[in-house]
Order: sequence, then structure tokens, then C-alpha cells
Amino acid sequence: MIVPFSVSPLPQIVFGDGSLNQVPSLLQQFGKRVLIVTGGRSFRSSLHWQSLIDGLKGRGMSWEDIAVAQEPSPGLVDQAVRVYRNAGVEMVLGIGGGSALDAAKAIAGLLPHNHSVMDFLEGVGPELPYRGPALPFIAVPTTAGTGSEATKNAVLSVHGPDGFKKSFRHDLLVAKYAVVDPALLAACPAGLIAANGMDALTQLLESFVSTRANPFADALALSGLDCVRDGLLEWYEGGEKAAEGRTGMAYAALLSGITLAQVGLGSVHGLAAPLGAFFPIPHGVACGATVAAATEINIRALEQREPDSPALEKYARVGRLFRGKTHVDDVGARVFLVHVLKEWTARLKMPGLGAYGVREADLAEIVANSRGSSMKTNPVVLTDGEVREILLRSL
Repeated sequence: MIVPFSVSPLPQIVFGDGSLNQVPSLLQQFGKRVLIVTGGRSFRSSLHWQSLIDGLKGRGMSWEDIAVAQEPSPGLVDQAVRVYRNAGVEMVLGIGGGSALDAAKAIAGLLPHNHSVMDFLEGVGPELPYRGPALPFIAVPTTAGTGSEATKNAVLSVHGPDGFKKSFRHDLLVAKYAVVDPALLAACPAGLIAANGMDALTQLLESFVSTRANPFADALALSGLDCVRDGLLEWYEGGEKAAEGRTGMAYAALLSGITLAQVGLGSVHGLAAPLGAFFPIPHGVACGATVAAATEINIRALEQREPDSPALEKYARVGRLFRGKTHVDDVGARVFLVHVLKEWTARLKMPGLGAYGVREADLAEIVANSRGSSMKTNPVVLTDGEVREILLRSL
């Protein structure tokens, strides 16, 4: 049986080495003046930046540009909108990691309007309905993690004791084009490869076992997980197939954005939101630190309370995929999956939550703030005690 499902809007996808060269011509169809939103430094200091600028000049286009060095806040987005609302900008180009793309996405959505992004953020403001229009937006990732190029979410953060990490979310915010050029990832340092890779792995795994899972998203998730299995460690450790691994991870991250947009995530991302709000923990690190414990506790809870859940067979299927053997029984495959996640966490040198100041005394507040949209599609409803156990094992 194929269960009924629907597919949310997706960008037109352009994938492959050298695809950045197509961006000026793609932009030209929307006008002559573009706002470019980049990350802090790396892209601007590369030859790719000059190539992009030369391409815009050659088409008689003009631009403004801003850099987003950290996870974007509502204040950063509102300030950019104030500065550029009357600058004649006709489209927005985001080039960078998830932070730059999320900022660009939100700015594109707000430039035509006289609103603060706080008016639309989920769970923290008046939550006014967003009706658009948004400026045309093109997303070009330079990391392989969040898959923001394929989602309708702009994740914004306020850090500190009263902090939050919430989404400005609407189908109209989806990029017109997602241009995924694996060559742009060549300069990623090892720590970023590790954190973003664990984020992509987590998103693929959580969407595969989501309560909203469907055959369309499942096929993409398995394809992405196959590339993670073969590519992440090769790229991270600089093996003979590092370039192939980098391309595979660019593809896997793209698919992880598509699958999360279609079916949601799970407990790891439910915890990543308060962890990233209350502590200076990069999103990928929060995922990498907790995914092994969360997966093990999800499996245990399912075996105890919902032994007929399809998620149990799916966890086993991923375990067999990573083992490369099809004859392993379900229980053994699930045990192997948890073993792989723990082993990779160590090989990728993922720091624990304690490295960012999380202490046992903080866990109750994190648990209390973990029940957002991601937790709602976890394959089993976890008790507060089980959520606390994930955090305790991840310190």
C-alpha cells in the first residue's frame, strides 16, 4: 500500500560542479539589481566571489551585499530590510551555510512589506498570516548540512537565558532555484564537515522514521543516507575518494532539506532548538552530540511501547544499509545502527554538550522547551525522563 501524501513546493534544482557559473543568468530573468547575502568571510575571499561579480557585471547588473557571520537574529533581518527596502532590489541571492541562506530567505520575504519578522515567527509573536509576495530568491549552499536551500523555513535565533530559535515559515519563501555546486565546499574545514555532516545524517534519519513519512520522502532519505555512508568519513578524513565524498555529501544535504520540508524531523531537532537558543552550540554540533543517544532511546521506547511501529523496521533498514549486509536480523541491525552513530561521533571528534556550558542543572529547562514542531513528528512520544536521558548521555 502507498499511503496518500502530498509534496510541498520545491525549488528548481541545479546540481553539479561549476553550476555557480549559471547564477548570473538565472538572476537576470528577475531584473537588474540583486541583494547578495553571504557568510562571514570564506566565500568573499575565494576566486568564486570574483567570478560571480564578473558574471553580474557582464550582464549589466548591479548589486548590494551584506555578510552574515553568525546565526541570524530577528534584529539582523529587520535591520537589513530597513536598509535595503528602498534600494531598488528586485531579487535576493543567498550564498553560504545555513545561516546565510536562512537570513537571505527571510529578507527576501520581508523586503516588499512593512513588517518585522517577529510578526511572523512561530510561537513568539502575534503569528500574523504571511501572504507574500516575496522577492525572487536563489540559494547557493557552501556547506553540506542544513539543506536550507530546499526548505521554506528561515530559522532565526535570540541567544541567552530568554532566548529562542524559531522559524519564519511559508511556501512563498521557497527558493526559485537551489544551485548546488559541490566545488564550493572544497574549502570547508574538518570541524565544519563533521558538524554539518552529522546534521544532514540526522535530518535524513529523522525524516525517514517521522510519523509523517511517505514513500516519496523515504526514497530520497535512503538515497541520501547511502551517500552519507560512503562519503562523510572519506571527505572528513581526506581519503582517496574525498572529492567524491564531498559531492555525495552536497547531494545528501540537499535531500535532507527536501525530506525535512516534506515530513518533519524528530527528537534531536526538538532538542537542538532550545540547546541552540540557551547555549552557544552550533546546530550541527547539537545534532552530532545527541543523535546516537536519541536514536537508541527512541528504539528502546518503541520496542517497549509500540513494537508494531513501522519505525522499528525502518531503523533496522538503515542499520543494514550502513552495515552493507541484508541478512542481518532487525534487532541486530538496530544495535549496529546505534553502534555506528556512536563510533562516528567519536571519529568525527564531535564535542559533548558540556563543552558549551550545558550542565545537569540545565536539563529540566531544556526538556521543558523541547516540545516544538520537530518533537511532534518523532516516531514515539518520549517522556520527559527519556528526553532528559538523551541530554544526560550527551553531556
